[in-house]
Amino acid sequence: MENSRDVAKQTLALVLAGGRGSRLHMLTDSRAKPAVFFGGKFRIIDFALSNCVNSGITRIGVVTQYKSHSLLRHIQSGWSFLRNQFNEFIDLLPAQQRVDEEHWYQGTADAVYQNIDIIRNHNPKYIVILSADHIYKMDYTAMVMDHISSGCPVTVACIAIPRSEASAYGVMQVDNNNMITDFLEKPQDPPAMPSDPNSSLASMGIYVFNAEFLYDVLTEDANTEGSRRDFGFDIIPKLVKEHKAHAHDFALSCIRNLGNMDICYWRDVGTIDAYWEANMDIAAVQPQLDVYDTSWPIWTHQDQLPPAKYVQDINGASSVVMNSVCSAGCIISGSALVHSVLFSNSRVHSNCSLNEAVVLPSCVIHRGCRLTKVVLDRGCELPRNLVIGEDVNADSRRFFRTAGGVVLVTREMLEKLRKDEPHLFEGFDSYSGKSSPIY
Repeated sequence: MENSRDVAKQTLALVLAGGRGSRLHMLTDSRAKPAVFFGGKFRIIDFALSNCVNSGITRIGVVTQYKSHSLLRHIQSGWSFLRNQFNEFIDLLPAQQRVDEEHWYQGTADAVYQNIDIIRNHNPKYIVILSADHIYKMDYTAMVMDHISSGCPVTVACIAIPRSEASAYGVMQVDNNNMITDFLEKPQDPPAMPSDPNSSLASMGIYVFNAEFLYDVLTEDANTEGSRRDFGFDIIPKLVKEHKAHAHDFALSCIRNLGNMDICYWRDVGTIDAYWEANMDIAAVQPQLDVYDTSWPIWTHQDQLPPAKYVQDINGASSVVMNSVCSAGCIISGSALVHSVLFSNSRVHSNCSLNEAVVLPSCVIHRGCRLTKVVLDRGCELPRNLVIGEDVNADSRRFFRTAGGVVLVTREMLEKLRKDEPHLFEGFDSYSGKSSPIY
């Protein structure tokens, strides 16, 4: 049996980071979903990439397509520490029409197939295919070891989720030997687990293939008329019918919190509500995802900024901060923050109240604002005394309000608000709407 170190060196990871993430609405108007900010200082893709490096898998390809500029810039700035001299790399693989010079990536399987010549040149024995869209900590090498033990040519990572949410995922059924007996991609009526009628067994979008087997499968799929060129819709269901697919339980490779070993944390932050909730998880007193674990660090790019600072306002009132995350470069002046997440370089002026707010980098919140259950996109500058999150009708008219009550605010929305309701900006000459890049 091969040891885990040797297996990691024989493995190539492919991170699929080309998706638009349309369910995040205006948060992905200018950036791909994996490039969306998360947790005070990270981007979503940092979790998949950190899992690779911490697992010892340091040969990584990142497949990009939709509005990838900020994603590519982030990877180049924050992930350049891998050393080519030691056969470590992150290879950026944008859509290049490498195969037929007619089509961009047509699906997840096609995105891998169009780079098959590059992949072959690295001569991996095993290939891990990952989605860049999820928040979790996982030892991929442990999954590869389980894959080898199974003797199957493909392994799919799985996790039990509420059945009410399962229609957004691939749903599988397994036998007593963890062989996948059925696989349905995003079914309208997800089948329940035999042991729990309220849960379904969902695919995590993580696959391990024997490399040579994957090349054959992708080539066959590329020559199959009518295929959607997708792992979930085409590749995996076909291999399940051929009895070649093995299920890997996430519990076997999850990196757990030292303070709570019972929790296996995995979140798909594909909607505004889910994105807000996952950020709130980070601000919790005892977060289910431990980003402070130095044995499994989450790597990222970070600007050189001064520490966060809390000062009194002009009248001597002090700031009050409870269960909140404030990143480098932030200045909070005589305001109250409760269960909120502030990203780098943001400013909160005096007499403001932020409750369950997610404030992305370089925002300015001027005096007297009240924010409740809000997501502010990067570079937003709020005029004095603006109230968001308390009036359903006003929020729905001015901004984007979800069914769960989360209000998303972008710079474009604020610029429109200034035209529609100029009285809100009277005497506010400092408002420019151009305080920061939007990436």
